[in-house]
Amino acid sequence: FNHTKIKFYSSTNDALEAQLHDLNNAKEFIFMEYHAIEDSKAWRQIEDILVEKVKQGVDVRVFYDDMGSVGFINNKFRARLHDEGIQCRVFNPIFPVLNPFMNNRDHRKITVIDGLIGYTGGYNLADEYFNYTHPYGLWKDSGVRLEGDAVDSLTKIFFEMWQTSSKEDNEDLTLYLKGHKVSGEGYIIPYSDTPLDDEETGENVYLNMIKHAVDHIYITTPYLILSDEMQRELILASKRGVDVRIITPGIPDKAVVFALTRSYYSHLVQAGIHIYEYTPGFIHSKQCLVDDQVGVVGTINFDFRSLYLHFENGCWFTHNHAVKELREDFDELFEISQDVSEKYINTSVVLRGWRCILRFFSPLM
Repeated sequence: FNHTKIKFYSSTNDALEAQLHDLNNAKEFIFMEYHAIEDSKAWRQIEDILVEKVKQGVDVRVFYDDMGSVGFINNKFRARLHDEGIQCRVFNPIFPVLNPFMNNRDHRKITVIDGLIGYTGGYNLADEYFNYTHPYGLWKDSGVRLEGDAVDSLTKIFFEMWQTSSKEDNEDLTLYLKGHKVSGEGYIIPYSDTPLDDEETGENVYLNMIKHAVDHIYITTPYLILSDEMQRELILASKRGVDVRIITPGIPDKAVVFALTRSYYSHLVQAGIHIYEYTPGFIHSKQCLVDDQVGVVGTINFDFRSLYLHFENGCWFTHNHAVKELREDFDELFEISQDVSEKYINTSVVLRGWRCILRFFSPLM
């Protein structure tokens, strides 16, 4: 798409403020799909607007992942939204039985407003994502706002999950596709990934960006659990002279996963890749920037779950101001993060052995 405006938000609070403003101006429909919703301060601001919109005749739909929201909301939450006139569905409800599909979660984060404006990025609708609470120090996340014809892709991605959650649905999707063209810079591609086909779209986007890098590759990810192919491409890029930098959390949210993330450092830094840890707290943003030309912001971590098991989405963009804004965000992050590369160049035999054991569990993390 090249008739779409894109705005990058390095602050989730700024993104939420803009999102609340756009929600308040909705006229026809609001579609929201999130991995995690917490029935607390951030969500209540949104819900208050949604309730008013329903009273004005706006079609409001909310879709969330049951595993992602466990401990945050329950059946009473859905019942309340239903009573308020908000359509609410849950993806892949948790059952206390062995079910392989329970591993496949909806990790997407999407808001569509009237088919004209869309939001996506790394943040869920829970208080910690906006630093209303601080369980892991300062939380860092990001997102993008789209206005224009690219929003149709987000609408389609939303309906992909919404329609499959009920056998009774038979809506005409074209009623919600606006093809709204605005004056915009460059090119934008919202995309999604599913574990139910043979195309690893999320991984392929990252691999193609890495393969074509000439000057630099900057990455943020909360979890760094890499396939052999991804490691090889990152190392090859570094060996051909590309400046490869990866930012991971300084304060982990999951100790075992963080230990596994660090198990990949040694092999990468020995090839000249620089690893930074975000010292103020936990970095949850999923970003990739190549040569100040191409950027990606979305839900897709550099780990097995995001790349192979979950339903995900992202936004690829080039030759627009959002690329410059993304670069500015990386520059600020490097300033406040610690380059830990030197610490992992030489590691003991015992530590290497422990990390090898951890690697056996990487596909489950």
